[in-house]
Amino acid sequence: MSVDDVGRTPSGTVHASTQVIDLKASRRALLAGSLGNLVEWYEFAIYAYMATIIAPLFFPSESSTASVLSTFLVFALAFFLRPLGAAIFGPLTDRWGRRPVLLIIIGMMALATAAIGVLPTHAAVGALAPVLLTLCRILQGISAGGEMGGAVSLMVESAPPEKRGAYGAWSFTGTTLGYVLGGAVATILSLSLSPEDLASWGWRIAFLLALPMGMIVVYIRLKVDETPHFKEVAAERAEGAPAAAPATRRPFGYLLVTAAVLVVYNAVGNTFMVGMPTFLSKSYQMSFVESSVLALVTGLVAGLSMPLFGALSDRVDRRPVLLAGTIGVVVLSYPMYMLISLGFGGGLVALLVAGVLIGVVGGPMPAFLSERFRTRNRAAGVSLTYALTVAIFGGTAPYLITAIADATGDPLSAAYYTLGCGVISLVGLLLITRGQRGQHLEALED
Repeated sequence: MSVDDVGRTPSGTVHASTQVIDLKASRRALLAGSLGNLVEWYEFAIYAYMATIIAPLFFPSESSTASVLSTFLVFALAFFLRPLGAAIFGPLTDRWGRRPVLLIIIGMMALATAAIGVLPTHAAVGALAPVLLTLCRILQGISAGGEMGGAVSLMVESAPPEKRGAYGAWSFTGTTLGYVLGGAVATILSLSLSPEDLASWGWRIAFLLALPMGMIVVYIRLKVDETPHFKEVAAERAEGAPAAAPATRRPFGYLLVTAAVLVVYNAVGNTFMVGMPTFLSKSYQMSFVESSVLALVTGLVAGLSMPLFGALSDRVDRRPVLLAGTIGVVVLSYPMYMLISLGFGGGLVALLVAGVLIGVVGGPMPAFLSERFRTRNRAAGVSLTYALTVAIFGGTAPYLITAIADATGDPLSAAYYTLGCGVISLVGLLLITRGQRGQHLEALED
């Protein structure tokens, strides 16, 4: 029986091909994967939201812009190390299993983030302070490199075949709500504490919270079973079945197209959620609270809409939904920045639109990526593809939009970054002609 021939027993168990998908187990995998992504991106987001606070503490300079840009360079460094983490943890996840490697990853990430909360500042130890901060970010980047591929594989492989889009969407919903949680914590701290207390010790609380959050996810992941698809591959390996070609041996053009499609999500997400608070405060002198609230609205709209668009892709296919969102980014990037220039009200409208666009391109994306790789190399393929694109087009986004606006003296010029990234993804989508919805996870598009 093919994976498209799905039957349901009276107990609610879904049978597909040789795998048996237990709905209770699949929902537990959904929770474990999405919460891990939430914690991962909370830890990245809190650094971006606190950039203007910690910049003078670790990178003191006569120019506030120079301090912030130095802070964002360290922010980008963690993204550039994600491919290294993907190269390490992705193959391990495909060899050892989704569950054990995801446990290692979340533990490393939580410890590295909490360590930032106890670091001495430049005033205390001089040049050692930014070095220690950089080392923590290196550990964050390496551990985060394997999280996405492992979590997406866990969730999509555990999903009923007709709901891979809806289940997979919760992976990116987790990352987006991690941004929201990071922004909420930063906003609450800024409202509760005086600027002096926030700069003195309050910012540390945000980083220290990562430790208990990470331990909760570790506990949940301990309760998760391996996916039925991975169990089948593990059984074949035990029987001496020949290994499939690794993900890196897929035709280069195939991998390039896959990465191109992903570019728009990484660009708009990191621009309008992570980099926007600093951009608004530097370019338009908007208060920290106002700019954080706008970014929170964007993340909340994006996160809540992703499962809807993921489910839509289960009905109409991934490509049409991704095309609609990508074209929206290309057409609306400049108008959104024009609205942002009008102040808080215009910014609210613009970032509501941005949130919807992030939801449209983000919802179908995890299922799209998973369906581009086989189970034997899915975690490695998804991890490496995601890590490379987020490093190049995501981690640099906050730095680039701030630097472009500062260099040109025109904040509207930052719009061309997301517009250009949208064009790259549009080209990638136009090069894909076959749909993926309903295919067996081993039936790759060539």
